[in-house]
Amino acid sequence: MLLRRSLRGLSRSCRIYTTTTPQPYYPVHKPYTPTTTTEPINILPENTYTQPTPKPDDHIIVAMSSGVDSSVCAALYKDYPNVHGLYMANWSQSATCTERDWKDVQRVCQDLGISSCERVNFEHEYWQDVFMPMIEKYEKGLTPNPDIGCNKFVKFGKLIDYLHKKYDGTGKDWWLVTGHYARIMKHNETGEYHLLRGLSQRKDQSYYLSSIPQSSLSKILLPIGHYIKPQIRELAHDQFKLHTATKPDSQGLCFVNPQSSNFREFLNDYIPENPGDIITEDGKVWGQHKGLWHATIGQKSSVCMPQADPQYQGIWFVSDKNYEKNQIIIVKGHDNPKLFKQTVELTQLEWLHPKEKVFCLQSLQFQYHSLSKSIPVTRIIESQDRLTVELETPVRALAPGQAGVLYKGNQVLGGGMINRTM
Repeated sequence: MLLRRSLRGLSRSCRIYTTTTPQPYYPVHKPYTPTTTTEPINILPENTYTQPTPKPDDHIIVAMSSGVDSSVCAALYKDYPNVHGLYMANWSQSATCTERDWKDVQRVCQDLGISSCERVNFEHEYWQDVFMPMIEKYEKGLTPNPDIGCNKFVKFGKLIDYLHKKYDGTGKDWWLVTGHYARIMKHNETGEYHLLRGLSQRKDQSYYLSSIPQSSLSKILLPIGHYIKPQIRELAHDQFKLHTATKPDSQGLCFVNPQSSNFREFLNDYIPENPGDIITEDGKVWGQHKGLWHATIGQKSSVCMPQADPQYQGIWFVSDKNYEKNQIIIVKGHDNPKLFKQTVELTQLEWLHPKEKVFCLQSLQFQYHSLSKSIPVTRIIESQDRLTVELETPVRALAPGQAGVLYKGNQVLGGGMINRTM
């Protein structure tokens, strides 16, 4: 029932432009709130935000990955006369998945009647700005998130620069459309563009967009951030008849072939072994690791402890890393207090909301993973290029290298890299 209502709502949310010649309709993506759903959703305050809508002759560039989400984005804007499909090949140009995805993108554009379909190559930029910095962080024992770097430097960095050069001189406005489950909307009172959580709490991807340039927000449209995933599947299958309607969601990183290796094995091709000790808190050595990147804080330890001894009986977990001594520290028990931290220090700060305004706000929340529960913030302290964030409750498995993001309700304020935890 919910999905049928959503489709009828989509038809009602279309404008008809009439002149002497009939014009195609253009979708207006207003905030949508399902009347009946069992899925938890993020509701925006009424009359607070407006979703920008392109003019009929604007250039609409849809970044397409070959998945169902970006395919539906293209379908929603297919009736604009200046709509363009764009596929970014950011990894090996000869990879089987690259060619397969490119063919899927071309087919979607053909089926939708989108004649302009372009393939761009940002392999060098991805390698230099995303991949190698990720490798360097893993080699140091950190836990980075390359998706955040890709969004910052490539999808909403190099691509935005490319589109500026291509379309700024055309005399028409242009927009970049992507299939992220987040929302970028204009605040009615201030006129500022805000990055907001997507409607779906289960699919919200605003965390991954927390480091994109603030200057890019006014050029970006995120239409499916106003929907939940089942609606997107039904739009793709029932309304737009897309061959990607049942295509599985992509999992993992684009450069790791799940058929040939797992992520740790993949890292071994780029990072030399650096053996060190695995110790307990008393300094006793229980085993050897091949490199700090082989373990993540909070994960189960690979060391076999003497289960006949009550002192060591149980499951052990990685609680910390000594970067100077190249040691991994383990503790007993999934909920061991040593696994929980209540203060984080952030560096490499990025702000999507004016920094001076952030420190005046109350009731901030902190998030360290894309779908982790937001934790209330009790205090933030700025010191030069660092930010210390004190949390209301201790959090399990905070790891240096992860992104820490500050929210005010559904709005992303900014964040940085977790440098250390306390």
